[in-house]
Amino acid sequence: MSAPRRALAHARWEARLLLRNGEQVLLTLVIPVGIMLGLTLTDVFVQSDGDDRVARALATVLAVSVISAAFTSLAIATAFERRSGALRFLGTTPLTRTELLSGKALATLLMTALSAGAACATALAVGWRPVAGSAWAVPVVVVGTATFAAWGMALAGLLRAEAVLAVANGVFLFLLMFGGVVIPAASLPGPLAVVAPWLPSGALVEALSAAVVDGSAPTWTSIGILLVWAAVGTGLAARTFRWS
Repeated sequence: MSAPRRALAHARWEARLLLRNGEQVLLTLVIPVGIMLGLTLTDVFVQSDGDDRVARALATVLAVSVISAAFTSLAIATAFERRSGALRFLGTTPLTRTELLSGKALATLLMTALSAGAACATALAVGWRPVAGSAWAVPVVVVGTATFAAWGMALAGLLRAEAVLAVANGVFLFLLMFGGVVIPAASLPGPLAVVAPWLPSGALVEALSAAVVDGSAPTWTSIGILLVWAAVGTGLAARTFRWS
């Protein structure tokens, strides 16, 4: 079997494992849809009024989908695979480290696509109508997935599984509330309002808002921030990732 086919086979195996895990399904599908409904049907977190309320909520939920699937879910699943010895076993097969990581990346991108699809379907049900240029959200989601996946793998290789579980969930909640995701960066208090746009979460929301709300290409600043975070995360993951 060729290297690409081994990577694809591993991606299918990873995707099946994720879809069978109730916690991963909760993170990937249920929570983003719940946030979408909460932002559009309640006044708990009013991000904007008027016709663009649903569009801004969708940009937020797409960011949540990326963070939950590519960072939190991937980090936790990989850390527990390492603890159980599953990664060590895979290391004895013809599957190389590059093929393993490629398979995980493809499976993560699939889960992110499913999550984004559920969010878009929910948005359509509550009144969202795509504008010209909304398709810019697709490459933004891909770049965001690569960025957060790099940090998910770095975290999974750096700490013990139990610590990864706590840290990944903690970072997820912090980014949602104080990283410019659910609460807009401009509405955050003091230094948080300055820092949030430079976090990968803040840059991701800004880029997605440009596409979904304004129908325009994301700014080079937001994409540049994501790429810098992706480069740093990839470098860290390369140094910390281990089979056992």
